[in-house]
Amino acid sequence: MPEPEEKSEDHQNQVSLLAVGVSVGLLLLLLLGLSGCYLWRRKRREKGRSQYEELLSTVPSVPAGSAPVIQVSQDSLAIPREIPFTLPPRFTTQNPGELKDEEEKEEEMKMEAQRDILAHRGSLSVRRWYPVGTVLAGLYAVPPLSEVVAPPPGMATRLCFSVEYRHGSEQLLVSLLRLGNLPPRFHGNVTLVELRRLPDDRRPRQAKARATGPDPEFNDCFVFQVSGVCVPQSTLSVCVLSVEQDGKRHAVGRVLFPLEGELGQAGRVLWRDLETEDHTQCSELGDVQISLSYSPSLQRLSVLVLRARGLQLLTDAGVYVQVSLQIHTQVVKMKRSCVVTSPNDPYFHHRMTFKLRPQHLDEACLRFELQQPNAVRSEPPALLGVLVLGPFMYARGQQLQHWMDMVNTPQEPVELWHGLGRAT
Repeated sequence: MPEPEEKSEDHQNQVSLLAVGVSVGLLLLLLLGLSGCYLWRRKRREKGRSQYEELLSTVPSVPAGSAPVIQVSQDSLAIPREIPFTLPPRFTTQNPGELKDEEEKEEEMKMEAQRDILAHRGSLSVRRWYPVGTVLAGLYAVPPLSEVVAPPPGMATRLCFSVEYRHGSEQLLVSLLRLGNLPPRFHGNVTLVELRRLPDDRRPRQAKARATGPDPEFNDCFVFQVSGVCVPQSTLSVCVLSVEQDGKRHAVGRVLFPLEGELGQAGRVLWRDLETEDHTQCSELGDVQISLSYSPSLQRLSVLVLRARGLQLLTDAGVYVQVSLQIHTQVVKMKRSCVVTSPNDPYFHHRMTFKLRPQHLDEACLRFELQQPNAVRSEPPALLGVLVLGPFMYARGQQLQHWMDMVNTPQEPVELWHGLGRAT
């Protein structure tokens, strides 16, 4: 007899354990479902928040001290006029015959409302069309950009732009606004601007003027992603080009704008004179005109020494140019031009070629030395001035820009004047 009782007790224990296991399993499933639902809702919420990111405006950011600038055309301002503002009627389902009569009545009421629209200004009508007033377009007219940022007095060609750096997003915003006093020979051509941030950018950002004439407008905004550590070491290079109908380009001038110490002027419209070939070269020791070109397929660097001017000659023995190709601190090749005897502006037109692999373009530089031979052959020549063209490791400013232009336009000669410096 005790055996059946033991069996029933075991059976009850098994049932109770099974019930506990099922309840625990259901509880775990419920917890998993709740946690999954919570994570899903949290993910959707974060996804919804991530959609609200800051959108950069394509309209140039002109500082608060100036009148607002928007993209405008060269047309004159529209004459302020009144624009009728009415509310449409409510449409209800009707029979076809009644709908036709109703349409005719609607047209008549609409015409009458348009004739009497000025009489209802500022008031409401109880008719089917409800004129609630008029919008004065003249209140929303924006003056042309030429009136907002008029160029300062003078005949120099000037570039109008604005620079701003956003530390939160590490973005450098450059707004190109307009040019002023473009030379008359370029008035009928298309004006292009190539923008770079030296020393990193090799491919320029381009902007095209919206019209021709002496004061072309751009209204373009460019964004450079750059860390706050690199901004003080950067230089903004803006090159202005004039393009003829046949595609031939002419260099109008350039602006080199060092960002170190200049970002404090963010929030202002800046005017800078374009540096042209006529007045940029005014160094104390003289200037030299160099043409560079590079062929990646041939791995050949071509150097053309054209002429020099303003040299401080010591004797009448003539002058020559010594060009050295240097990789890091090692001189790879050295070449010299012939001696030219000229009292003021010697004309060389001497071409030299150097073997240089593409992977060494960021490690190599060219060192130009203008020298005068000494009457005593055992004595070293007299050094008149030194010029170094190369990447950021060796050069800055226009010397760096010349090298970058050569790298970015392979197989095309890039010609510039450079001022001579003293040997270091």
